[in-house]
Amino acid sequence: MTPQQFLAQIRKGEVAPAYLFLGPEPYQREYCRKALIAQALPEADRESGLVHHDLEETSLHAVLEDACCLSLFAPRRLLWISSAEAALPRGRAAAEGSDEERPAQAGGAAELAAHLKNPVEDVVLLFEAGRYGFEGDDRAKVERVRKFYAAIPAVVEMEPMGAEQARRFAANLARQANLSIGAAELDLLVEALGAEAARIATEIEKLRIYAAGDKAITAEDISRLVPEARASTIFALVNALGQNDRLRSLGILDTLIRQGEYLPLALSFLSSQFRLALMAKEAGLRTPQQIQAQAAKLGVPMWGARAEQVHRTAAAFTREQIIAALKSIYGADKSLRDVRPDDRVVMEDFVLRLTG
Repeated sequence: MTPQQFLAQIRKGEVAPAYLFLGPEPYQREYCRKALIAQALPEADRESGLVHHDLEETSLHAVLEDACCLSLFAPRRLLWISSAEAALPRGRAAAEGSDEERPAQAGGAAELAAHLKNPVEDVVLLFEAGRYGFEGDDRAKVERVRKFYAAIPAVVEMEPMGAEQARRFAANLARQANLSIGAAELDLLVEALGAEAARIATEIEKLRIYAAGDKAITAEDISRLVPEARASTIFALVNALGQNDRLRSLGILDTLIRQGEYLPLALSFLSSQFRLALMAKEAGLRTPQQIQAQAAKLGVPMWGARAEQVHRTAAAFTREQIIAALKSIYGADKSLRDVRPDDRVVMEDFVLRLTG
């Protein structure tokens, strides 16, 4: 089930004897854990009733024994068990372990299944396995974890948010914080933070404190306060170059230099932007949606906001101008890597050539 389905279920008072939180997304995992604790344990029982075990330090056998022990101080208990992956058999290491170690690992799944056939009343087990993701090389590992804990039917998958989901999440947090922030600025924030929920929550709280309830957040504020958003200044430079605005381009370049931006990296961003714009030109793509779809076909991940930026660049330059710009970028990058008096001189010459 998804975190949203899990939250809807427990809000109805339907708490299962055991849960497996599977996947690497930390924000949703913590949010769901707190919601489960609030639902499963009365406030008076939380100090004594909430018990944390780490399977890197404690065996699954010991955890299940603890689950069977009644408490004099808390009629209801929740056992939060982190590092759930550590209970899986470890191949040769498990085979070479002592006789006492082998049953704890190889027989752990069967022991858990036996426990859940007759679970202890008013005791909830929460297993968290956040080490592996759902893609690439981790896919087989996460399936091993799922198979080992197959006796737990209530599995909540903590997958990283997609772009649209992260956008809605950020908008919701901004509303709750009474943060005045426009749609374009919110897109910039989400893109800069890679749609990671925990980082979005942290930066929105930082912006809330900065705004103090009465300041509208601008792109410049995000660029200054969010380290990952410095790339937005590079996109602003592309837009200024596209408008043939020499004065604004030089002003943005000055901002990049004062921010300590590594200028070859800035040129790399510019090169990527112009190459994608050239792709859009040559493919006859006329809308951001077409650009995003074409990029997906080519295996290039692209956000809606990034597709809009590429679209604006493609609209601002002719095909010949884009090719000339790429040649100028190559020349500037080569000059930056040569012995020279000042990076600023190279980059200012680049801007002057492109806006001539």
